[in-house]
Amino acid sequence: MKIKVMLADDQNLVRQGICSLLELSDNIEVVGQVVDGSEVVEGIKRYSPDVLLLDIRMPKMTGIEALRAMNEASLMVPSIILTTFDDDQLVLEGLQAGAKGFLLKDVSLDSLVNAIEKVHQGETLVQPAITERILKGLAALGSGQKEAEPAEELSPKELEVLRLMAGGYSNREISGAVHKSEGTVKNQVSSILDKLNVRDRTQAVLRAINLGLL
Repeated sequence: MKIKVMLADDQNLVRQGICSLLELSDNIEVVGQVVDGSEVVEGIKRYSPDVLLLDIRMPKMTGIEALRAMNEASLMVPSIILTTFDDDQLVLEGLQAGAKGFLLKDVSLDSLVNAIEKVHQGETLVQPAITERILKGLAALGSGQKEAEPAEELSPKELEVLRLMAGGYSNREISGAVHKSEGTVKNQVSSILDKLNVRDRTQAVLRAINLGLL
C-alpha cells in the first residue's frame, strides 16, 4: 500500500516540483495539497495523509504554528519540515513542536522518498548537512538550566549510539557503523530512551543536549 502524503507550501513551483518528483516513486501517493499552514488541520481531516511535508515559512500561519495547531486538534501526523540553511532557529522550534524530519528544499528524489518512509515507520530524520548547525543551536538553547540527570548513566556504547541518533541515522545505518546487529541497536535505543525518560529519538537528542551529553 502506498504512503499517502500531503504537501503544505505557499510556493506553487515548489509544490509542483515535489509532486513531480514523488510521482516517480512507486511507494508514494500525493493525496492533497494546501497553500498555507492555516489550511493544514482541515487538510488532514479531508485527505487523511500518512505523512505531511510542511514548509517552514508561510504567510498566514508558519509550519511551526501549523504543528502546534495539529497538536491542539489532536491530529498529529508524522511531519517533515522543508527548510533552508537560514532557518536554524525555526528548525529548533519545529523539533520542539513535534516535527519528525527536516530536509533541505533541493533534496533528491531518493532522499525525499527515504525520509518519508522513515518518518512513516516512526523514525526521526535530520539530514547530516544541517545536523551540525541544529546541534549548535540546541547547545545554545540548552546552555542555561539543565534538566534533572537521567535515571541511569548511559554506557559508552549507548553514548556512541546516541551521537549517531543525533546525526539522523536509522537503526540499520547505526548497526553498520557500530558493527552490531540491528536488533542489538534497537535494544540500545530503547534503553537510551528509558534512561533519559523520553518517548522518542528527537526528545532523546534534545534531552542529551540539555544534559551536556552531546
